Amino acid sequence: MFIKRFLYLFSLALLSLLIITCGSSSSEIDKNAIFVNVGEEPQTMDPSLNSSIEASMYIFHAFEGLAGRDQSNNIVPLAAESWDISDDYLTYTFYLKTNALWSDGKPVVASDFIYAWSRVVDPKTGASYSYQMEPLKNAKAITAGELPLSELGVKAIDDYTLEVTLEAPTPYFLELMAYTIFYPLRSDIIEANPDTWSMNPETYIGNGPFKMIERKIDDKIVMAKNEHYWNIDEIIPENLVFVLMRNAVGSVAGVKGGTLHFSTIFPSQDIPELEKEDLIEINPYLGTYYYEFNFTNEVLKNADVRRALSLVIDRKYIVDSITKAGQIPAGAFVPHGITDYDGKDFRENAGNYFSVDPVDYEKNIAEAKALLAKAGYPNGKGMPVLELKANPGHERIFEAVQQMWKENLGVDSTIGLEEWAVFQQTRLDKNYSLSRYSWIGDYDDPITFLGLFLSRSPQNVSSYSNAQYDKLLDVAMSTGNQKIRMDALHKAEKILIDDMAFIPFYFMTQPVILDPKLKGVQYSSLGKHKFFYAYLEE
Repeated sequence: MFIKRFLYLFSLALLSLLIITCGSSSSEIDKNAIFVNVGEEPQTMDPSLNSSIEASMYIFHAFEGLAGRDQSNNIVPLAAESWDISDDYLTYTFYLKTNALWSDGKPVVASDFIYAWSRVVDPKTGASYSYQMEPLKNAKAITAGELPLSELGVKAIDDYTLEVTLEAPTPYFLELMAYTIFYPLRSDIIEANPDTWSMNPETYIGNGPFKMIERKIDDKIVMAKNEHYWNIDEIIPENLVFVLMRNAVGSVAGVKGGTLHFSTIFPSQDIPELEKEDLIEINPYLGTYYYEFNFTNEVLKNADVRRALSLVIDRKYIVDSITKAGQIPAGAFVPHGITDYDGKDFRENAGNYFSVDPVDYEKNIAEAKALLAKAGYPNGKGMPVLELKANPGHERIFEAVQQMWKENLGVDSTIGLEEWAVFQQTRLDKNYSLSRYSWIGDYDDPITFLGLFLSRSPQNVSSYSNAQYDKLLDVAMSTGNQKIRMDALHKAEKILIDDMAFIPFYFMTQPVILDPKLKGVQYSSLGKHKFFYAYLEE
């Protein structure tokens, strides 16, 4: 008890010191700021290159797209004033706001969107989300190096009129406009500072409700109201301070001590106590937690090995005894909350593809043992030690899995922990056997999950490839008929699980800890919480 109390006080002092020493202007900022912690130093804050949900939260406070979600979660015009859609759903004409300005006062014009979108599809950029641009005419061919950038289906009719041509009707196209890779960018800023523009307040020029005014690596990102924002009168906080750390104990200490107002990072074992103290909220989350395989690994290329490793995981135990935040054991990839063609839930319509019910656990173990023996590793004999790569905070889940693999299969395993930016690079370099990961949807369509495993997707770091899977996703991305699309996506997901392309654990929830005085946070099931209207109650 003494040690726990000491750690609490030490963490509180450390966090207070962190905030107190933020810089010469900190004392003034502190009086009018909301302090937020959603993670450590991001790998990038470039809207074209980012793949992190945490960095997305910084980005959409400083930028905005043609459309986005309002406080009721409806898609509404933002940088656009309005739009027209052709009868064949292939042409979208966006009419930009004439009073939309960049944070340096220059007008936002159609060419800013053309530059940003062209940058994403340019193969020289290497954007990990480039496949999300594929609804645009010729985007796929351009990224493949088959056509020049000038052939992208987007053009400026004039400074405030943007015409977009699609490859095929795309029912979720307007939802994509809220996604960070579709945000506009300033060519003059980026071309002059290609490697550093997103690191400095002087060059991080956005068109959103806030602007960066201070940036300290591994410390904080400070934002202030953008006085040039077209809707500034509706924005409440004067300042936002994003504290960059992944210290679970320190986050709890900060919230309890009043030096931190909001955090997504805290020890899961503290949930019961935090609930008693009214310091936690658990919100819906469109996400799936899983372990990914490296398909270049000789042992893990074997589908029987992959399925055996998955079947012996007691998912119910993990969500009940470790994560403790209402997560749902997963026997599929697309979580609950995605709409099917009939208006019902995509997951409810399909169900799980293998049993995650505890009553079937012993049967799963027996099947797993037989599969591992079939693969040439009876009782784990001859099986090499498996290493899981992860960022800090996922050790307790791994320890449970480690025991399940050892007791049920005779398989030994270890964990290699890396800080977030290093861990992300490890995955991109395919320098792992297994890695823990989670995927959060970007919009209400199964493609936002299933597109991850396209063989051509830069996000497919596992190197999974199945021609039939790719073909089904191509069908879904080339027709506006929702029944045909969803049928193809259900079949694709089944292939993904039959191949055991990854190990699904659970469908996520989003627990956050917060100061009870913090009000007006706009929660999102996509994890992209907004603080546009947040305030501290007196």
